[in-house]
Amino acid sequence: MSTLADTILDYGRRARAAARVLARSSTAQRNAGVVAMADALVASEADILAANALDLTQAKERGLSGAMLERLALNPKRVAAMAEGVRQVAALPDPVGEIIRRWTPPNQLEISKVRVPIGVVGIIYESRPNVTSDAAVLCTKTGNATILRGGSESIRSNIAIAAALSRGLAAAGLPADSIQLIQVTDREAVSHLCSMDRYLDVIVPRGGKSLIETVVSQARMPVIKHYDGICILYVDKAADMTMTEAIVVNAKCQRPGVCNAVETVLVHRDVLVGFLEQTGRALARHGVELRCDAETLAAAAQIEDLKLHVQPAQEQDFNTEFLELILALKVVDSLDEALEHIEEHGSRHSDGIITANPSTAERFLQEVDSATVYWNASTRFTDGGEFGFGAEIGISTDKLHARGPMALEELTTYKYQLRGNGQIRA
Repeated sequence: MSTLADTILDYGRRARAAARVLARSSTAQRNAGVVAMADALVASEADILAANALDLTQAKERGLSGAMLERLALNPKRVAAMAEGVRQVAALPDPVGEIIRRWTPPNQLEISKVRVPIGVVGIIYESRPNVTSDAAVLCTKTGNATILRGGSESIRSNIAIAAALSRGLAAAGLPADSIQLIQVTDREAVSHLCSMDRYLDVIVPRGGKSLIETVVSQARMPVIKHYDGICILYVDKAADMTMTEAIVVNAKCQRPGVCNAVETVLVHRDVLVGFLEQTGRALARHGVELRCDAETLAAAAQIEDLKLHVQPAQEQDFNTEFLELILALKVVDSLDEALEHIEEHGSRHSDGIITANPSTAERFLQEVDSATVYWNASTRFTDGGEFGFGAEIGISTDKLHARGPMALEELTTYKYQLRGNGQIRA
C-alpha cells in the first residue's frame, strides 16, 4: 500500500514529465490548451456548483466566518467569470521565448538572455476555489506544470474545477498531468510537498499567516509569498473629502475579506472632524466598526451618528488584518508621521495617500516601501486582473524575483544562450 509520501512523490514525477512536454510546446499549442480549459469549465458548471454547494454546507456547519464563506462561494456568474478570465489569459502575449537582452562581447560570442518556464510550480492555498483556475491557467500559458493543494473547506470545488481543466488540456493534446490537485486534506501533504525540491522549483502559498509561516519553515525550495495584507490609507490635509469618502468606503467595504482591503486609515489632524462627519458616517452606514485612537475617539463622540460605531483602539489593532468590517483609525500630524506609521505597522502590500498636493503625493509614492503604492485610488486594485494581467497566481511582498501581483512574467525565469563559432577561453 502506498503511503501519502509516495503519492505526493508520484505527483512530482508526473508533473516534471509534463513540464518537459509543456516547455517544448509552442505558444499556439498552449493557447489552444488554455481556450479548451475555459470551454471545459463552462461545460462542467453543474458539477462545479454541486461540489461547491457541499463545501458551503460543510463550511457553515464548521462555523466559518461570513468573509470566509464569501470567498468560498461560487455561482453561475462566478463560474462564467472564471472561464472568461481563462480566455483573457489565452489572448495575452506569451512571455516565454522573449529575448530580454542580446549582446556580443569582444570574443564574438553571441549572448542572449531568454525567458523560459520555471518548471514545476506548487500552489498551496485556502478557501478560494477560483485560485485553482487562476493558478492552472497561468502556469499552462507559461509552460509550467503545477501541483495544487487547496484547503479542506473547498476540497470538492477544487477537485471539480481541476478535473475540468485537466480534461480541457488533454482534449487539446497537452499532458493532463500538467495540472494535478492533491485530493487529500491531510496537513501532512503540505510537509511532503515542501520537501520535494527534486521535482518542485518553487512554492507559492496563498492564505493565512500561519499557513505561510508553516510553508516557509518547511520548504526546501524558494517560496514566493506575502504574510499579511495590512493595507493603510493616509488622508492628507489637502485631501478632497468627497473623494476620500468614495475611496475609503470602497477600500474597506467592497470586499472586506480580501488581502487588498484597507485595514487602517491615518487622518491628518487638520481634516479629522471633516473626515469623521463625512467618511466616518458613511462607514457607519455600511456597518463598519471603527477602532479609534484617543483623539479620534473623542472627536467621534461628538458626532451623534458615530457613537454606536466606535471603540477605543488597542495597540494590536494597528497590526491586524481584520478581513471584516472593522477599521482602525489614527490621527497624525504630518506626512512624516504617516510614513513612520506605515514603516512600523504596514505589511508592504498596498498603501495609499489621498491628497490634492502633487508634491506630497510624489514623496509618498517614492518613500513608501510597499509592493503597490497608490495616489487617490482604492487599494482594491492590487489584483492581477485589474492590472491587465488576466489573472494572478498570488501577490508577493518579497523583493527578489517577484513583487506585487504575480502573473505571466513572474512565472518565468531566464537562461543565457551562447552561440559561438569555435571560441575557447585563453
